[in-house]
Amino acid sequence: MSGLLRLHRERVQEGWIDYNGHLLDAYYLLIFSNNTTSFMDHIGLGEKERAEKGHSLFTLEIHLNYLHEILVGKETWVDTQILGHDAKRLHVFYTLYAEDSPEPRATSEQMLMNIDMNLRRSAPFLPEVQAKIDAIARAQAGLPRPANAGHVIALPPRK
Repeated sequence: MSGLLRLHRERVQEGWIDYNGHLLDAYYLLIFSNNTTSFMDHIGLGEKERAEKGHSLFTLEIHLNYLHEILVGKETWVDTQILGHDAKRLHVFYTLYAEDSPEPRATSEQMLMNIDMNLRRSAPFLPEVQAKIDAIARAQAGLPRPANAGHVIALPPRK
């Protein structure tokens, strides 16, 4: 296993288009959220495992960058990179692409927390989930840090 994970594809629906004729901003987040579900499946926190083991991921923080518009009917996909992790948290970076261009359409940097759903509190990842996360992080260790990672919203200083 090496490189970015491409786990989720989704076609832009007619009802997702806004008055400007492109993907409504909220639906970018929907696509990224659906990617988190695919990522959870990949690391062993799928629907079946969540029901059996009582662990899930909650999103603590999200930062979205809208880079280019996406039009109706376009197939999209998301690449996933783990930027960091500890016993309970995952710092991930998602890059959204659409079929009409090789340029990223949007990025989403997120902090995710493992939750014991019986206690509804943070808890360490289950050992098998931690092992999968560790393996992905090792495989991605040589990847460059995305340019938008850690980006802060601010107006440029006045001159």
